[in-house]
Amino acid sequence: MAKITSGVACSHAPALGVASDSGISNDDYYAPIFKGFEYSKEWIAKEKPDLIFLVYNDHCTAFDASMIPTFALGCAHEYPPADEGWGPRPVPVVKGHRKLSAHIAQSLILDKFDITIMNEMEVDHGLTVPLTMMFGRPEEWPCPVVPLAVNVVQYPAPLGARCFALGKAIRKAIESYPEALKVCAFGTGGMSHQLQHQRAGLINSEWDARFMDLLINDPEQGCRISHVEYLREAGSEGIELVMWYVMRGTLNEDVNEVHRFYHVPASNTAVGHLILENR
Repeated sequence: MAKITSGVACSHAPALGVASDSGISNDDYYAPIFKGFEYSKEWIAKEKPDLIFLVYNDHCTAFDASMIPTFALGCAHEYPPADEGWGPRPVPVVKGHRKLSAHIAQSLILDKFDITIMNEMEVDHGLTVPLTMMFGRPEEWPCPVVPLAVNVVQYPAPLGARCFALGKAIRKAIESYPEALKVCAFGTGGMSHQLQHQRAGLINSEWDARFMDLLINDPEQGCRISHVEYLREAGSEGIELVMWYVMRGTLNEDVNEVHRFYHVPASNTAVGHLILENR
């Protein structure tokens, strides 16, 4: 049987992908950020997951205003890097796991989660940057990925509580799959940041720390953070953090915090990162 053993939370600031791709990840600005992921690379090399279930948001590449699915599950053989305006990132094509994806889709829909099934999908920095931060620059990604794209760009975004419940349903789906697979769940995006208008550049480190504490120790309370609080305290793009609750829902009630990293800023974003293991 498949088993989810761990979870990773990771910001996906596009500047981190640019730094890696252009060879400046060791300069004065980016080196402290990438240093915070050195332990993570060692950890995941030892963890050796057979598959990653990766929750991220599309940034108007696979989807635009003509079609906005709240939850879109990747069910393809592979997911090419998208051209986000300056060419696709020079990273490996992401390989999928169609049999598991189909199994998850059936389980979720029968569990009353009406998801969108994507048999073709390009993926942008929201997905590829976390892979880069955890695996570096390999010739191929070391394991397949099942992606779940969550709408946090166009209002209304899903509630954190709904994302948490979806994570629990995803765990049920994965752990009913008959093949023996060791799975790591990724929740990506955030942390506090705002890209426009009068509060552009907003970062709230105190709130970010509280968010991580609640995510780990009291997810039932943390998942009830309102949309208004995300907007007020974490900025207009802070709503991305609801995706961390999909990851958290896939894990046990009690988890061990293996690694925590936080850095301000990467471009105009607070970078947050957690590694959690089931107790």
